[in-house]
Amino acid sequence: MKILEKVSLFSSKKDLFLFFIFIFTLLSLSLFFEYYKYKELTKFDSQLVDAKVLKEYDKTKLTKKGKIKSYKILKLRSDDGLVFYTMASKKLKNLKNKHLHVEIWAGNISFKEYIKGFFAFSKILNICDKPTLKQKLASFIDAQHANSDIAKLYKALFLALPLPTSMQTQFSNLGISHLIAISGFHLGVLAAILFFIIKYPYKILQNRYFPYRSYKRDTFIIISLVLLGYLLFLDSPPSLLRAFVMLIVGFILYDRGIQIVSMQTLLITVLLILALFPKLVFSIGFWLSASGVFYIFLFLIHFKEYSKIKQFILLPFWVYLMMLPFSMAIFGNFSLYHPLSILWTTLFTLFYPLAIALHVIGMGNLLDTPLQHLLHVDTHAIQHILSKGYLVIEILLSLAAVFSKKALYLLLGYTLLLFIYFVYNMA
Repeated sequence: MKILEKVSLFSSKKDLFLFFIFIFTLLSLSLFFEYYKYKELTKFDSQLVDAKVLKEYDKTKLTKKGKIKSYKILKLRSDDGLVFYTMASKKLKNLKNKHLHVEIWAGNISFKEYIKGFFAFSKILNICDKPTLKQKLASFIDAQHANSDIAKLYKALFLALPLPTSMQTQFSNLGISHLIAISGFHLGVLAAILFFIIKYPYKILQNRYFPYRSYKRDTFIIISLVLLGYLLFLDSPPSLLRAFVMLIVGFILYDRGIQIVSMQTLLITVLLILALFPKLVFSIGFWLSASGVFYIFLFLIHFKEYSKIKQFILLPFWVYLMMLPFSMAIFGNFSLYHPLSILWTTLFTLFYPLAIALHVIGMGNLLDTPLQHLLHVDTHAIQHILSKGYLVIEILLSLAAVFSKKALYLLLGYTLLLFIYFVYNMA
C-alpha cells in the first residue's frame, strides 16, 4: 500500500507571490484601522476611556526641591485594545484587574508611540468595584491556599495574572519562567486534555446519530472554540495568540494533506498574526514564543530520521540550549539550577493537568509543599546580561541552519560554548 506524502503549501512562485500580496493587503488594512483609532484618540486634548488595570507598581522620584515623591504607575488596557501607562496616587490601593473610567491626555503622542504603548497623564473618574469573573476565579484559587505566594503562582498559571518581581526573579533563576507565563506550551496541554475529554463521548454520539461526519474535524472545532474563549478571557497574551493561530493554521493544513512541520507553516502564522495585529511587532513575548517554535521545527526537520523516543528525549535539551542566549540577553539570570529546567519542563506536562483537576475539585493545596520548597531554593544566581552581538550571531547561524546541516552543528557548538561560559562564571 502506497502512503501519500504530505505536499508543500506553495507549489510555485506564483502561489508565494499571491500569499504575500494577501498579507500586504491585510497589513495595510490593519494599519489603516489602527491609524484611524490613533487619530480619534488624538483628535482632542483629552479622551474618556474605559480600561482595565493590568499591572500596578510603586515608584519614587526626586523633585526639583530635593523631596522624594511617591506615586503609582499603572499599565492599562482599554476596552478596544489600547495599551498605555499612566500615573496614579499612591493612596489608591489594589487597583490591579479593576476597571477604571479615566480621562487621558494623549494628544501629543506619535503613531509609533501609539503602536508600541505610550505614557499619558490621566485622571481617574470612577473605579468599578464589581468583581469580574476573573476576580471571582482568583478568589476561588486564593481560598484553596494558605500561602499567598502559592496562590499567586496558580493565578499566573491559570489566569495569566502577573507575578511579583521577587517571584519572577526566582523563576528566572531556576530557568522556568516559560512554564509560569501562559504560552503555546500550556495551550498544547489544554488542547490534549480537551481532546481526550471530548473524543470518546463524541464518537459514541457520532456512531449513533451522524456517522457521516469526521470526528477529528468536529472535535477540533469544539476544542478551538473553547480555547478561543479562554484566549479572550485572558485578554489575548501574545504568546498564546501566536499558539492559537498556529493551531488553526496547522489543522487547516493537516486537513488538506499539507505538510505541517515546516518553516512555511511558521512563516504563514507569524506573518498572518502581524498582519492582523501589527502592534505585536514590538512584543518580546511574541518573538520569544515564535523563536521557541522555530527551534522545535529546526530540530524535527533536521533530525526527522530519529525515533520518536529519541526525539522526545533530545528535544528539551535542544530547545534549552537554543533559547538560553535569548534568555540571557533579555533577563540575564543564571544559576546551576538553570539546566534543571529541562527536567521541570518534562514534569510540567504531568503537573499542569493535575493542578487544574485538583483546583476544579477544591483540593488545589495538595501540591503546595513541594512548590513552597521551590520558591525558597537558594539559587546563588549571577546576573549577566549577554551582549546583543552574541544574540545576532545566533540568529544568523539559526537562519543559515534552515538550509545547511553544517550551520546547524555550528549553531549547536556555539550555544554549548555559551552554556559552558555561563557555568564557568558561576565558579
